[in-house]
Formats: sequence, C-alpha cells, structure tokens
Amino acid sequence: MAHARAALRDVVPSLVALVRSVPDAGSASVGTWTVGDVAAHLSHVFRFDTDAVAGRPVPQAIVTTAGMAEVNAKMLAEDGERDPAVLADRIGTLANEFDDVASRSRAATVDWLQGTRLPTSAVACHLLEECLIHGHDIARALGRPWPIQRHHALLAIEGAAFPLIAALPPSAFLNQEKAGSFRARFELRLRGGGRTALVFDGGSLTLDAAGARDVDAHISADPSALMLVFIGRHGIGKPLLGGKLAVWGRRPWKLTRMFTVISPP
Repeated sequence: MAHARAALRDVVPSLVALVRSVPDAGSASVGTWTVGDVAAHLSHVFRFDTDAVAGRPVPQAIVTTAGMAEVNAKMLAEDGERDPAVLADRIGTLANEFDDVASRSRAATVDWLQGTRLPTSAVACHLLEECLIHGHDIARALGRPWPIQRHHALLAIEGAAFPLIAALPPSAFLNQEKAGSFRARFELRLRGGGRTALVFDGGSLTLDAAGARDVDAHISADPSALMLVFIGRHGIGKPLLGGKLAVWGRRPWKLTRMFTVISPP
C-alpha cells in the first residue's frame, strides 16, 4: 500500500495537469470515448475505489469486458460534466480523499466490484493502473508524451492485474468466443519484478507460481510495454522488434494467439 500510495502521488499531479490542459474535451480518444469521457471515467474510478477502501458500497457490476462497458456507460450517461478544468479539479480532490482514506485503513481486504474480496493494496494498484492507462489515452489523443515508469507499471501488473486474475472467475479476462480451444502455459518474467505462469485452459486463465514447469514459451517483458499490449493499446510487433518483449521456448508462436484471446475488463 505504501508503494502504491507513493506511486499515485507521483502520477496524479501530471495527470491532473494533463486533463487541465485539454483544449477540446470532445476530441476522439479511445474507442468511442472522447477525451472528456476518459477524464470523467477516471473520476468515477477514483470514486468507487475510494468507496471500496472506505468500506462503502460500490457500483453493481459484472467484471468482464461487456459488464464493465455497461456500468461505465451508465456512469458516463449519468454524469454530464466534461469540462477539463472541472474534471481536473475533481480528480485532484478525489485523489487526496483516496490517499487520506488509504492512510487510515487497517483492513487487510475489502469488498470490490462483483463482491470480489481484494487486498486493500490491490485496489490502490488498480487505481494506479487506471491512471497510467487513461493518462496514456489522453496524452496520445493530444499528441503528447506520457512516460510510464517501470516500477509504476510493475505495481499495476503485480499489485492489481495478478490479484484480480486470482480473485475473479477464471473466465473474466478472456474473450470466451476465442479462448474456448486455446490451451497454453507461459512463464512470464517481468523485468525488475518476479516470475509467474499464465495458464490458459479452454476458456479459463489462472496463475501458477511454479513458473517454468512444462511451459510452451517463456516471455521476458518490460512492464510498461506489456501493460499497454495487454490492455490493447499497442500491438506486439513494435515491442518485439524493439526488445521490450522477448519470447522463446517450444511453442513461441502461441504468444500471438494469447493476445487475441485476452480481453481485460
């Protein structure tokens, strides 16, 4: 939690300044969302992650790609604010509230979306992940840089994505139409971090700390590059050519298929 709070204190001021500098909230960003939509969505995530850590009710949601799209659309429809300056102030205020609530929390775990029980630190790391990803979305729409530090991306993956994969149903992170016939085991080595195995088995994704046992391929990954590929912001071609991702083993070609079946909420 201390590392996640420190990372948020590093990232949020840049995020707030970026949102405040948006010249046109109606410009396209990611998918069907405008830059203003992305900023408003970020404020909603701050709100429900803060509520979770505080032990307050959170939105009803099924944590799948479709389920989260539905609840996000509902929250955006109910919140008409798109003014960048107003949203920047809102995010800054909510970030301060989150840090205050987190500093006083003594709970080891809390109830999150879909009734999922998560470590409190995983909620903080989820919030960091959202800031990193959606800061990237806004900056890319504006043609500006958004550097992501390695240790921040590590926290987002090891502190949020992995606990969520472990806590949610094993089908939550996959496109079930594409994943039903996919079976593979990858050893993932995060640069600067640890190793774990990703196990895909007919529509399920689970983690296995055993790592290198009977794997189809080994993956060495820069955490920032992996996060952006995993969440669908980049393809795998450039990171592979640039050395940000490396793959070897008996069946390295399965890496490409892996990224077609993953569908993060």
